[in-house]
Amino acid sequence: MPATVDGGSRPGSSGGYRRVLLKLGGEMFGGGAVGVDPVVVQAVARQIADVVADGIQVAVVIGGGNFFRGAQLTEGGMERSRADYMGMLATVMNCLALQDFLEREHGIDTRVQTAITMGQVAEPYIPRRAMRHLEKGRVVIFGAGVGMPYFSTDTAGAQRALEIDCDVVLLAKGVDGVYTADPKTDPNAEMFHEITHREVLERGLKVADATAFSLCMDNRMPIIVFNLLTEGNIGRAVRGERIGTLVSTPEG
Repeated sequence: MPATVDGGSRPGSSGGYRRVLLKLGGEMFGGGAVGVDPVVVQAVARQIADVVADGIQVAVVIGGGNFFRGAQLTEGGMERSRADYMGMLATVMNCLALQDFLEREHGIDTRVQTAITMGQVAEPYIPRRAMRHLEKGRVVIFGAGVGMPYFSTDTAGAQRALEIDCDVVLLAKGVDGVYTADPKTDPNAEMFHEITHREVLERGLKVADATAFSLCMDNRMPIIVFNLLTEGNIGRAVRGERIGTLVSTPEG
């Protein structure tokens, strides 16, 4: 049965989080269409700016599904590796869009780091440099996934969060949390308030890919799955308020 917990703050988050990795789906940036929806990006940038103003260090990983999805291109007959590289390049366009809104509208210093070298538009991914940017109050946006085919941007988010020593992965979705089934198609779907990484994997719940969850489980990296479309939810998640679903692995 779905876990339900009343009140209180989440384990280890009574004072909020210090450094977070925000994972955004590319489909959201398109507002359900191909391309970038400026209204959506503006809303995301505003929420991030509010969090940064509170002194929280924010890193971001964005998908590229509003332009290309490697798996879908592969189904159409394209070679998998090439299709995945196209998807990686699509993520960089989203990174630049978010960077523009953060800097132009909110005056927040931002750095885009990519796993595929493209020196005219972004820095190469260097973990120590990324951490230094965060310490200086800059937002760091990671593009091009992990730079290799067969790995999703969900996995990139988990890997980056671990390597730059984040406290939590904030997995932003278009639904309120992790459900027993797709709430958009199953009216009887129930939401978990807390669940373990292992249970998500064993139940085959469609939250993120199994590689990302395995990485987080093996390294006890908590994940908060929440609804990005609710204004202010990024700030609520960072402060440790009880929203969405907390996915964690108990000690011992």
